[in-house]
Amino acid sequence: MKPRAIFLMGPTASGKTDLAIALSQHLPIDVISVDSALVYKGMDIGSAKPSMEEQRQAPHQLIDIRDPSEPYSAAEFRADALAAMEVSAGAGRIPLLVGGTMLYFKALLEGLADMPKASPEIRAAIASEAELKGWSAIHAELMAVDPVMAESIHPNHTQRLSRALEVYRASGQTMSALREIQAQTGGKLLSDEYNICQIAIAPRDRGILHRRIAKRFELMLEQGLIQEVEGLRKRGDLHADLPAIRAVGYRQVWEFLEGTLAEEELLERGIIATRQLAKRQFTWLRGWSELNWLFTESESGEALEKQEILTKALNFIA
Repeated sequence: MKPRAIFLMGPTASGKTDLAIALSQHLPIDVISVDSALVYKGMDIGSAKPSMEEQRQAPHQLIDIRDPSEPYSAAEFRADALAAMEVSAGAGRIPLLVGGTMLYFKALLEGLADMPKASPEIRAAIASEAELKGWSAIHAELMAVDPVMAESIHPNHTQRLSRALEVYRASGQTMSALREIQAQTGGKLLSDEYNICQIAIAPRDRGILHRRIAKRFELMLEQGLIQEVEGLRKRGDLHADLPAIRAVGYRQVWEFLEGTLAEEELLERGIIATRQLAKRQFTWLRGWSELNWLFTESESGEALEKQEILTKALNFIA
């Protein structure tokens, strides 16, 4: 029989970490983080990194494995996650992959097409064009050459937008075409190797999630998010275009410290950016196949107790 694996997905602030810890107390699992911000050292508050106590209860792999100056790609994540899963399954345990970076989950499930290596020169040229014309013009350019990818990327998701256009300029082939080639030429899917249970946790009411997001960002500021980003800026080797600094929350505080965002705007902009992230995560999840939805409220709108949420998750896994 294929070894088991569990995917625990969901929008930001939906309760993924709490459920992962609860599951670790009932199943022989190894937690593997699927989060593009948690990989970075020294970025704890703004990434909602599990506390030392939470990590003591359920050690998380793929946390604090990169310096913020070093980008971390989906391909690197896939290689690291597969290695961690193999060790876990080899020990007779169940890898539990938990997080909200949906691109990482997709890469892990389906693999990645053989894309051209990143070109700093092309990326810099695209960034210059965006500064001059706006990212909407870059999105329009991508739509002209690769409408499939353009329709899947929000114009505000500048990192993915830049990479898709970079691939075309570097290779003369579109990213969607390269992915289609990969699909046609085969290659093992993760489901060929593992029996996977996929769970998405979220509130039924989007308003509940919005209130959680607002409360959490307010708490991050109280806990010292501004001071955390100040420490990163003082290093002198980091800049606003790095993936680490472009992470939601960090980007807004960085802009505030640079003087391009007023203090009275910081809280509102941080909350709005986090809501937009949650919206993108929901968009990914709506098109996800073989997904078990675990809502944190009953159909009548009453909040479920932690034990009820755990029981529902265990029922999906059984």
